[in-house]
Amino acid sequence: MIILKTAHRLTIVAASCLAIGANASDDMLSRDALFGDDLPMASAPPRDTTPSIKGFLQFEAARTTGNPDHWSKLRTRAELGSAGKLGDGLKWKLGARVDYDFAYSINDFYPSDVEKNQRYNLELRENYLDYSNGNWDFRFGKQHVVWGEMIGLFFADVVSARDLREFILPEFDQMRIPQWAARAEYFANDFHAELLWVPIASYDNIGKPGAEFYPYQPVPSGYNVHYLPEKRPERDADNMNYGLRLSTLKNGWDISGFYYRSTDINPTFYRQFDGPTVVYQARHDRIHQYGSTVSKDLGEVVLKAEGVYTQGRSFTSYNFSDANGVVRQNTLDWAVGLDFTLPAETRFNVQYFQRQYFNYQPEINFDKSENGYSLLLNTKLFNNWEAQAIFISSLNRTDWLFRPKLSWNFERNWRLIVGADVFKGPPTGLFGQYNNKDRAYSELRYSF
Repeated sequence: MIILKTAHRLTIVAASCLAIGANASDDMLSRDALFGDDLPMASAPPRDTTPSIKGFLQFEAARTTGNPDHWSKLRTRAELGSAGKLGDGLKWKLGARVDYDFAYSINDFYPSDVEKNQRYNLELRENYLDYSNGNWDFRFGKQHVVWGEMIGLFFADVVSARDLREFILPEFDQMRIPQWAARAEYFANDFHAELLWVPIASYDNIGKPGAEFYPYQPVPSGYNVHYLPEKRPERDADNMNYGLRLSTLKNGWDISGFYYRSTDINPTFYRQFDGPTVVYQARHDRIHQYGSTVSKDLGEVVLKAEGVYTQGRSFTSYNFSDANGVVRQNTLDWAVGLDFTLPAETRFNVQYFQRQYFNYQPEINFDKSENGYSLLLNTKLFNNWEAQAIFISSLNRTDWLFRPKLSWNFERNWRLIVGADVFKGPPTGLFGQYNNKDRAYSELRYSF
């Protein structure tokens, strides 16, 4: 899960990754699901294999209602992609995204570094080449690698980096940052093996100091604070990532286990003192992660669970006499959830999650066991209207996030969303730190 180590007095981090919508999973997908049928049936007419451009154009507006209230987003986003075949067993995909946010052009609310960072964005999305040979499938290029199975939560989804400049509020497919990777997959009956190598890693985008959801660090009374530019790892052999994932499907139980060695996509803020100034710098630890996922369809209910044990990650220390301001902790993050299909096209999901610290040090300002839960209710209304609400809360303290929204598919390929994000809790809480960041938002999307 994303436990944002950088927040003051975190609630359970699993909650930090709950966003509206389901978290798609690559687990135990068939080759046809991953790559499509190679050829049409002999009796069927030939299909048009000419590559087409697909994507969406979206306008997003958000008004922060805290004091002072202000426009925090007026963004136009266009995402384009295309896919095709080069021959038997060889396929390709190309994609790109461009953003322009007018909120950073119409007011002076944010520092210049934030305006430069968030006004304009151009990035490659998935750009890869697929090759199939017998029981083996290979993918080379910039790609999403989704290992998590929990709905709306980042737990076992440890590979893809995320754009966290809007905290955990966007939909997951919009947050994920693809990795430059080589992936080999082997399929045999109910067994699936996956080998992954990431020679040039991507990391979480946390933005710049002064941004709406920048992960600020604790400052002792009477001190100033200064943030150095983030220190990204060198692109060398020491910072390459690699992993192995094995999956099987037995008697309806979908089970997987993995090992992932990486430079942490989520930064840790290291600290030093320069006279009356506290100086922070975001850096990335080298970590080991061991994980497992399990799911079972029980008819009207789907059971899902997963856990990840992490070695080598550091957390911000509230003991200001620490030399570098961090404490290394080994953690176990786990979650279990039930997804219910109810009458009247209604769906209810409940999840419980926990982070356990093994070599516990109280100065990290969390409890030894951080516990939380989430509730999601989704229902179809009328005339293509859909309502959804998510509530995420810590069980250790009063600290929560509430996210209601309405969606209206008023024409083919058109969608309108209106919603709100409400934070509540103490200033040191994962959600309470954004007490002054409540917002109302809308999104208009045309897909093609």
